[in-house]
This record gives sequence, structure tokens and C-alpha cells, in this order.
Amino acid sequence: MTSPERSSPPQQQFAERSYRSPAALVGGVLLLLLGLWLGGDALLRGDARTKLTAMFTLLLGVPLVTAFTLRPQVRANEDRLVVRNPFRTITLPWSAVEYLRAMFSAEVFTSEGKYQLWAVPVSLRQRKKVSKQAARGANAPRSRFGLGADDGPVPRAMADQTLDELREIKERAAHRESATGEPVVRWAYEIIAPCVAGAVGLAVMIGLQ
Repeated sequence: MTSPERSSPPQQQFAERSYRSPAALVGGVLLLLLGLWLGGDALLRGDARTKLTAMFTLLLGVPLVTAFTLRPQVRANEDRLVVRNPFRTITLPWSAVEYLRAMFSAEVFTSEGKYQLWAVPVSLRQRKKVSKQAARGANAPRSRFGLGADDGPVPRAMADQTLDELREIKERAAHRESATGEPVVRWAYEIIAPCVAGAVGLAVMIGLQ
């Protein structure tokens, strides 16, 4: 009589992480509200020419503002990194990611090239501030127990923290078969098409003047 086989314990699943720029989201909402208010007023009260100009301006402006403020996002799970930039969405299995870097901008490198992470802005001012805080902590007087006033985790700028987390996820996915594959790039035609239509319409209106 054979003994029952023991099923191997399921692998630990990691929740998907999402990264966006709060400042960009707030700025985008404010710009959209302002644009819709001005454009809506022109559509309601303007003459025929003004209404057409306002319509084409909104058709161009709203997708552009959305593309550069509300749309950018980075999502990471145990299998892949998804980078949503203003006009493209790049899906990168972790095996295709060679390394990540944050200098003047956050970037992910693959064998086919590099992609910027628009949702992870790099603030040189924040880095400088964090460096000063770290220096003050290192120079702070220590107690008789060998502890300084600011002992604890070394402070990091937000972009650097984000890339540290992404590197950790990549390391965990190093030997996962489901994390293999080729990069996939999809253009955001839902953004590009209205922008082109609005730009063409505005060019026609200007040409008719």
C-alpha cells in the first residue's frame, strides 16, 4: 500500500505594487478642471468659430494633459513590470529587465534599449535634502550606549526607494519560469488619435483666419 503523495506548498504570492506621482495627479486634475471651465464657457457663449476652436483645443489639450499627468503609472508583480508612459505601455517580463537606474530620470534597461519611468520622477532637490539629513545624522553626538539622535534607516529619496523595491522584486523573480518572455510595447492610440484630430482641426482653423 503506497503512502499518499504530499503536495508541495504553494509559492508565496506577492501583491502587485503600483507607483504614481501624487504631484502629477493633483496638477493634472487642476489643469483639466481649468481647461474644461474655460473651454466649456467658450462652447456655451462663443460664436460658431469660437466654438469650433474651443472644441479642437479641448480635443488636443485634454488628452495631452491626461497623457503627461494622469496616465503615467508603473505596476510590478512577481512576473513582470508594466510601464505606462504618456504614449506607450511597455510590458517587461522580469527576465527581460537588465537593470534599473535613477539619475536625472528613472529608467529601466533591457537588451533592446531603455525606457523612462514617467511615473517615478527624480527630484534632485529632494535628494539634496535627504543627503543633508543623512549627514546631520552621521555627525550627531552619540550617547554612552553608542546610539546617535538620528539612528535608524538611512533616508532615501522617493525615486531611489521605489527603484530599490523594484530591484528586490526582480531578484525574487530571477528563477521564476512565469517571469520569462520578450518585451511588448503598445502605443496608446486612445491618446494619440484625439490629439492628432485636435491638432489638425486647430491648424485648419488657424489657416482660415
